[in-house]
This record gives sequence, structure tokens and C-alpha cells, in this order.
Amino acid sequence: MMDHLRHLKDEDVLLLLNDLLEQYGYDFTDYSFASVKRRLQRVYIADRFPSFAEFRYKVKTDPGYLVHLMEQITVNVTEMFRDPGFFQELRKQVLPVLATYPLIRIWHAGCSSGEEAYSVAILLHELNLLHKSIIYATDINESVLETARKGIFPLQYMQQYSQNYQLSGGQQEFSRYYAANYEHAKFSDILREKIIFAAHNLVTDRSFNEFQLIICRNVLIYFNKDLQDKVLHLFSDSLEQLGFLALGAKETLRFTTVAPLFKPVAHKEKIWRKITS
Repeated sequence: MMDHLRHLKDEDVLLLLNDLLEQYGYDFTDYSFASVKRRLQRVYIADRFPSFAEFRYKVKTDPGYLVHLMEQITVNVTEMFRDPGFFQELRKQVLPVLATYPLIRIWHAGCSSGEEAYSVAILLHELNLLHKSIIYATDINESVLETARKGIFPLQYMQQYSQNYQLSGGQQEFSRYYAANYEHAKFSDILREKIIFAAHNLVTDRSFNEFQLIICRNVLIYFNKDLQDKVLHLFSDSLEQLGFLALGAKETLRFTTVAPLFKPVAHKEKIWRKITS
């Protein structure tokens, strides 16, 4: 087997994770070790490094390569109105409650390239709530945030996104929300101006506001239990009393230290409401 195809050892991965923490402030030490190792291994092989030492040197000295590495080891799988049943529950059970507030503040944590944040903006628009809403959409990965800020996505995805939208209870023509240009779809400024995309590290950064709804879907599954509890406490501290928390399909508050603070609103769609501080 050629050198560039050899496997990273656990101690190699630990060295890289320590470099990322000490030099750049990215803390992956409480992520699922197997998951992070698998992604680092994939990058190491794909980029054909002749040795681990050269891989490590590249990460430590080349900011451009760091961006590439972060894209590979942070999970950026998303689509508009992903899991339409979840957005149906937002439309029916959560947003009508938020309509009673003079200002609606929503935090979409781990927003990736922004498709789900735009989906929430569309729901707010259709319920005539967007004018008094603000969505803070955050991610650790700056490069995907740049994509999100532009609101430009491949036109080939729009058929699937339109189907998801209709299944979520959408009443309009989905195409009204974007302008098609060659191979891309650019989403309306009406939606984009209500979303603030910003870098935020769930592992190291603190709360920055008080929200009525926090959405963080399919991020916690990559954390170990201690880090899950830490982040869930961050969310609880960031929610107003009677605020809503929405997680991903494979995530739960059961057996976590914040579980007594919440009551379920939609079991299947993983939505809870904060009942105590």
C-alpha cells in the first residue's frame, strides 16, 4: 500500500484536533471521535498526502486549506423543507403561538448553507409574520455561511424543494420565492433581509440573545453525551420561558439533564416547549 493511502492512527487524529483547538479555536475534542476520525481519514486519502507530518503541516500553515478541511469535517447536509412533517408542525403548532409576540426572534443553530433558514422565512411570510421576525442563522463553517448569505442554490434542486414545500403545507407556487438564472435560483430579498447569518461555535461560544424558538437539527448526533448536555443547557439558557426547541429526527431530550425543563409538543417531529428555568 502506498504511503498516502495509509490509515491515520488515533494519536494522529488527537494531534490534529489539538492543533485545531490551540491554533484556531475549533474544539472538536467532544465530538464523536469515530466520526471525526472517519472524515479526517477521507480528506487525508483524497488529498494524497505522502505522510501525516505533511498533512499536519498543511493544516497548521495554510489558511486556505483550513477552510477546505473545515468544509469536510463539519457536516453540511441540508435541503429546503427537509422532513416536511416537521415544517407542518411548525406551521400548525409553533408559529401561531409566536404570532402573539410583538417581535419574533428565532435562532437556527448549525444552519449550514441556509436552506432550512430560508424555509422558516417562507413559513413566516405565509403566516404574515415575517415583517416582525428576525432569524439568526449560525454555523461554525464560514464558507457555507457565505453561500447562505447569497441565497443562491442550484436550480436542479428546486423540483425536490418544491415537493418538500408542498408536503409541508405550502399553499403558493414555490417558484414565487426565487428568480431562476441559468443554472441557479436566487431567493428573494424579502426573505434574505430577515435572516442574519453569523459564525457561532456551539462548543465554545455563549448565548447571544433570548429567543422564542431555537432550531438545531441533526447537529447533536455528532457530539458525545457531555457536549450534548452542554449545548442543550446553552439552548435552554437562550430560550424565553415557554419558548420552543426543535431538534433533528434522531435527537431527543430524553435522558439529558435538561429534560425536566421541557415538555413535548410534537413527539415524532422532536419539538419541545420550555416550562421552567
